Amino acid sequence: MNVPTIGHRGVMGVEPENTLRSFVAAERAGLDAVELDLHLSKDGALVVMHDADVDRTTDGSGPVADHTLAELRALDAGLGERVPVFEEVLAAVSLPLQAEIKDVQAARALAEVMRERDLVERVEVSSFHDEAVAEIARLVPGARTALIDSLHPVRADPGGRTPHGPGIAERAVAAGAATVCLKLRRLTLEIVEEVRGHDLRIIGWVVNTPDQLRLARAFGLDGVTTDRPEIADAGRPGSGDAGRP
Repeated sequence: MNVPTIGHRGVMGVEPENTLRSFVAAERAGLDAVELDLHLSKDGALVVMHDADVDRTTDGSGPVADHTLAELRALDAGLGERVPVFEEVLAAVSLPLQAEIKDVQAARALAEVMRERDLVERVEVSSFHDEAVAEIARLVPGARTALIDSLHPVRADPGGRTPHGPGIAERAVAAGAATVCLKLRRLTLEIVEEVRGHDLRIIGWVVNTPDQLRLARAFGLDGVTTDRPEIADAGRPGSGDAGRP
């Protein structure tokens, strides 16, 4: 069974995450798509960075939103790489992209770029924020969207609600998403069946080992997000891992 592989922030297991170097390495490794994260700079640029602050991944400090694009450009994002903007990633690689909206304000800026560049087929938009997913679905007709979740609550009663509100499948449907991105180590057969019962695709994260890949196959997942370039080959039929129990 072929399992499509998505490079997590490029190939962050071996390259500085969310940099052009990392995205190019993911494409060269044969991954099927790359995932990236989006924030807005102080002056409204779609900046590719995971955290709300620049501290962990650059030599700077403070919130992304407090920096202009020029100020972000002056930072070292690892091995001399600079903080890219979304449009630069589009030009640097030819792979499909999964763009994760980290703050809701970035949804409208991304929608504008997607409409201007006709990116409906190439870019899938994901987010932990239900409202960001719903906003993209509203602003970009035909856009593919995915809701991300790390807890995966399912129905707990006939009314279809958990003690904390709707389950992940209900939330995804309400937001207009066709896919859910779920943490592999929290997946159960019950969750998979619940999600499939709502005709949703499932992508598992993060899959970095042969054992994790076998589990993803056992669940019949539609794709996996990985930090490791070697998972690209392991995910294909006929790989050395494919025939192992």
